Amino acid sequence: MPLRRLPLRIQYVGMVSLVVLGMAVSVYLSLNVVRDLRLLDAAQSDNVQWSLSQAEVEALRYQQAVGKSLDDPGADLQDLRRAFDIFYSRINTIKTASIYATLREDDMLARDLAVVRGFLDDTIPLIDGSDETLRWALPGLEAEVAELPVLVRAMSTRGLKYFAEWADEQRETVSRTLLQLGAAVAVLMLTLIFLALNLGSLNRANVRRRRQVKEASQRMEVVIDTALDAVIVSDINGQVLEFNAAAEQIFGYDAGYAIGRSLEQLIIPDKYRDAHVAGMKRMREKGEKRVVGKGRIRLEGRRANGEVFPLEFAIQTAETRNGQLFVAFLRDITGLVEAENELVAARDQALANERAKTEFLATMSHEIRTPLNGLLGNLSLLEETRLGERQQLYVQNMNTSGELLLRHVSDVLDITKYDAGKLQLHLAPMNLGKLVQDIIDNQGGAAAANGTDLSWGWDGAAQDWIVSDSDRLQHVLMNIIGNAVKFTRAGRVRVDLHLADNAPLLSELRIEVRDTGIGMSDELRARIFDDFTTGDSSYDRAVGGTGLGLGIAKRFVDAMKGEIEVDSRRGEGSRFTIRLPVQTIDPPEDATPVEPAQTERVTGARILLVEDNAINRFVAGEMLAAGGHTVEEAHDGQQAVEMAARSRYDLILMDISMPVMDGRTATRTIRGGAGLSSGVPIVALTANAMESEQKAFIADGMNDVLIKPLSRDTMLRVISDQVGPFFGGGAEPGPQDDAGAVDLSYIDDLRETLGAEAVNRLLTSFATEAQGLLDWLADAATLPLDEIGQRTHAIAGNAAMLGTQELHAALLNLENAAKAGDRADVIDGCGDLQEAWERTRPALT
Repeated sequence: MPLRRLPLRIQYVGMVSLVVLGMAVSVYLSLNVVRDLRLLDAAQSDNVQWSLSQAEVEALRYQQAVGKSLDDPGADLQDLRRAFDIFYSRINTIKTASIYATLREDDMLARDLAVVRGFLDDTIPLIDGSDETLRWALPGLEAEVAELPVLVRAMSTRGLKYFAEWADEQRETVSRTLLQLGAAVAVLMLTLIFLALNLGSLNRANVRRRRQVKEASQRMEVVIDTALDAVIVSDINGQVLEFNAAAEQIFGYDAGYAIGRSLEQLIIPDKYRDAHVAGMKRMREKGEKRVVGKGRIRLEGRRANGEVFPLEFAIQTAETRNGQLFVAFLRDITGLVEAENELVAARDQALANERAKTEFLATMSHEIRTPLNGLLGNLSLLEETRLGERQQLYVQNMNTSGELLLRHVSDVLDITKYDAGKLQLHLAPMNLGKLVQDIIDNQGGAAAANGTDLSWGWDGAAQDWIVSDSDRLQHVLMNIIGNAVKFTRAGRVRVDLHLADNAPLLSELRIEVRDTGIGMSDELRARIFDDFTTGDSSYDRAVGGTGLGLGIAKRFVDAMKGEIEVDSRRGEGSRFTIRLPVQTIDPPEDATPVEPAQTERVTGARILLVEDNAINRFVAGEMLAAGGHTVEEAHDGQQAVEMAARSRYDLILMDISMPVMDGRTATRTIRGGAGLSSGVPIVALTANAMESEQKAFIADGMNDVLIKPLSRDTMLRVISDQVGPFFGGGAEPGPQDDAGAVDLSYIDDLRETLGAEAVNRLLTSFATEAQGLLDWLADAATLPLDEIGQRTHAIAGNAAMLGTQELHAALLNLENAAKAGDRADVIDGCGDLQEAWERTRPALT
């Protein structure tokens, strides 16, 4: 890696290390040179060669002094003694001086030195003795001294040779050391040159970086100064350090005035000031940062003129040598908030319009179904009278027209439910082949009348049994096949089914409906699935129609996660293709359709009919009377409440939309009162087919809903279902098992509307509420009766909404007993309520 790419710190450390290493090597070598020079210098100062030569001279002088003293008996012996001492000193120096240590390691020199020293040591007593003794010993001493010069000469020669060799070695060592020192100095110089060059490069890079930082700082200043958002920099104490031009414009302060002041003095509204001061203190003391680095946050700010306005801000922090800095980016969102408010207002208006549309459709449904109820009801009654053949034909035609009008109303309501997202699918096992065959049979007469051949079959292996929404699929196919039959004269209509197994769980069902009819233009084909779209005027006159059928079919196919498309040419016919994901299943063990068991019809029931429309009262009354029931009538909800309070009925049929008091209010009043009919079944009579409204009726305390126009069979069946378990001597219902304690269809409907999670929370909340009531009723003997009635009534409505019929009945009985002031019945009712809850709770769970 090139050196310039290394971080600056590593480069500096490397250079310093090289310099220190070079200097250490140079110092080490210099010390070696000094040491060697000192050694050489020490050899000269001791004058080694001179001492050895002098020892030889002193040996000769000592020999000469001995001879002189021997030749002249009267000579002074002090000269002899002085010569001996000097010679002895020279030999002793060679014997003990450190400079001769290596010399004494020579065996021959050491031997000679030992002989000479031994002689001298032996002579010391004579030299230190008296003159007479010394003179007497001189002849013998002369003979021994004659050998000393020879020995000293040998020692001197060997010593001079040794020290000459040693001096040569020392000079070579000094020379090598000097060469090493020179090399080290050269390397050090090269290193210093290299480091100097690198330092120059680093210095240039540093200058370049400083210039870049300066330029970046200038650019940042330009960016901040020209930014549309306010940028405010403050320290840990909230004191403003930077205040850009946008901040001046937004808050109305000059930067010179703002810098140095605290944020709470400048931009924090009074109502947030205490919280801001507390937050800054908490951040300084504990380091807790609640808004720093949390993204954009909406709050309010204050301008210099005191105006409080909405703003959006984000805060980031930075560490500097002077401590922490906080950089706030603030944006004036007054315009955005106003636009959002306008958007919310527009949304609310749209929702209000949607609600108005829904209410309009509900009102339209009621207004159309109410006269239809009278029309079809009277026709039903008329059919049971003696009619002529022509009269019978007229009645059938009127029935057909009434049912067609009812179908149009249902189509409009289906569109409304789909567009509102409330269209619910009901997936169940179904026989696809039987469904198509039924539709072919239904349209066979119309096809024969047009001279058209209508047929169907499987493209590939047949697979009749699937899981799908039979009603929706029937509606789709009825529309498409019906249209093909209507627009085909003397031609052919063919329905082909194909099932492709292309997934582990789901298969693709493809249904093709082909006809040889009049076909469509490209313009018509592009909008054929739009609402209220029909063909040209020629076939408006020929076949009629509202143009809603294919629009509803498209919505149903979309709801079933499928696709529908059309290919058509004018004059050549059309082909509709439907693709749906379905689940194939094995045929049931008994695939033969089983006729539903006929409910035993109940007769002789006493029924209160509450209806404000005279014709509807007449029709319903005649149907009930024909079914063997006794009917009493009320014209509005208030009259119904009064009659239910003083009389015991087996069933109340309650209209919803009425003057004075509507049916829902009347039902709640009856259920909440202590009248004789407060606990009897109440069935709603309504033209409102919206599912959400029907659930609201059940939540009010009603037991079932009858949709207008009424049919006698449907009404009598509902009466049998509601009155049958309780009719016949007023017998109370017998014990039920856990599964029968709750009508799960209510919960299923709630789950489809609210979602599984919301229903689970609702059930849990209801179970807690019910158990809390039972725990509270443990002291029913001492509790206030009016409070028992109120708390029981509050839960009874929820019990009815969840389909807990037995529990609902027990709550109503307990409520009525409390309102009647009968303490004994209240205590008995608490026991019945506990038993009902024990059977209901497992089913809810």
